[in-house]
Amino acid sequence: MSTLKAPPELSYEEFLAWCDEDTWAEWVDGEVVMVSPASNRHQGIAGFLASILGLYVQAHDSGTVLTAPFQMRLAELRRGREPDLLFIAKARRHLLKKTYLDGPADLVIETISPESRLRDRGERRAEYEAAGVREYWLLDPERQEADFHHLDKHGRYRLIELDPLGIYRSQVLPGFWLKPDWLWQEPLPAALPILAEIAGVYPQLAQQFERALGGARR
Repeated sequence: MSTLKAPPELSYEEFLAWCDEDTWAEWVDGEVVMVSPASNRHQGIAGFLASILGLYVQAHDSGTVLTAPFQMRLAELRRGREPDLLFIAKARRHLLKKTYLDGPADLVIETISPESRLRDRGERRAEYEAAGVREYWLLDPERQEADFHHLDKHGRYRLIELDPLGIYRSQVLPGFWLKPDWLWQEPLPAALPILAEIAGVYPQLAQQFERALGGARR
C-alpha cells in the first residue's frame, strides 16, 4: 500500500501525476479522497466478475472490462472515481486514456464494504446517474443483497428486479445474465462452468476443459 500523503487542492491532471498505481484514491472537486484497500471477499467477487465479464465481452468483441485501480473521470461533476469494475462499449473506446476513462462507463459495478455503504448507495449513485452511466450494479456481500440500476429515457435510475428464477439480465450487455446467489457462495464458483451456463453450453464441457488445463499445469 502506498504511503503517499494526500496533497492540498489540485487539478485532475495534477492528481493523476501524483497518484501512483499503488495508491487507492479518488478526486472529488479538487480534493484527494483516500480509499480503503479491499478485503479478500471483496477482491474475490471482483475477480470472479472480471473473469466472466471479460471473457464474455471478449467473445462478443463488445468492448473493454477494467478493474480497480483505474480512474473514471466525470469532468462536468469534477469527479475522478475508481469503480471496482467498469465496462466501456466498443463504440466508446476512444474515451480510454492511458490511466483513466475520460467520461462515464456504460456499466459500473461497486462491491459494498461497511465503510462505503452510504457513499455507494448515495453519493456515487447520484453521480453515476447524473453523468450518464447506463447501468450500475451495487453488490453487498455482507447483507447478500444486489441492486441493479438502469437509466430510463428520462436519465433517471430505475431499479431492475430479478426474474422469477432469480436472474438479472443486463441491458447494456445483450445476452449476459447473472444469478446474484453465485456471488454469495463460499468458495465462489469456478468461472468457466458459469460462463458456459450463461452461454447455454453444456456445463460438463467447461468442467472437462478445466480438468485438462489442470493436468497440463502439473
